[in-house]
Amino acid sequence: MSSACCSSQIPCFIEEDDEEEKPPRPLASSLHPPPPPPKSTTSSSSSSSAAAAAAAAFDPLTGAERSASAVLDRRVADAVRLLDLARDLQAQGDFPRALLYFTQVVKDYKDLALSEYARVGRALVLYEIGDRDEAIAEMEDVSVSLKGYPEIHAALAAALYADKHAPLLAENQFAIATLLDPHYTDLSYVKETKHWPPSLVSSLQHFITLS
Repeated sequence: MSSACCSSQIPCFIEEDDEEEKPPRPLASSLHPPPPPPKSTTSSSSSSSAAAAAAAAFDPLTGAERSASAVLDRRVADAVRLLDLARDLQAQGDFPRALLYFTQVVKDYKDLALSEYARVGRALVLYEIGDRDEAIAEMEDVSVSLKGYPEIHAALAAALYADKHAPLLAENQFAIATLLDPHYTDLSYVKETKHWPPSLVSSLQHFITLS
């Protein structure tokens, strides 16, 4: 057709595509870029290991302090064992042997707070088999160092009433004891649970009944 047009000298026009050339569509890979490669954990692991090693290496105690702490732990364990043994003997009614162990705790472990509780047991047993005046003096002393410990206040009340004929002082001590623990108005409690010696139970009975 174009040749015919040219031969007849009729100008011919070759139609050209008017449409603009469209840009190529982006590839799917460019729309969804691949995820970044995982970060290396080598550096973080190394940092954690270094921190853990530093924490393990840090010790606020010196060697001498650790040794002293170990010695104290052993002394406390020994004192507790002897105190428990003394209380078991008291519960069995073996007051002479109980007195020996209570006294040992008081003498050998006086720097420990639990020695004050050994003094309570020692005073109660002394009241049964020893010197009652010494027992009462011990009770009075411990009632100050262990103020608020109901057992010693109740025992002192019984002894003051029965042996010192001091009813007003006895009432004051008993008020402290029963305010903290009402069980001390029950004779079966001091006999079967606290294992008081018979003479002290009798003195408490006289006080409660005002006889």
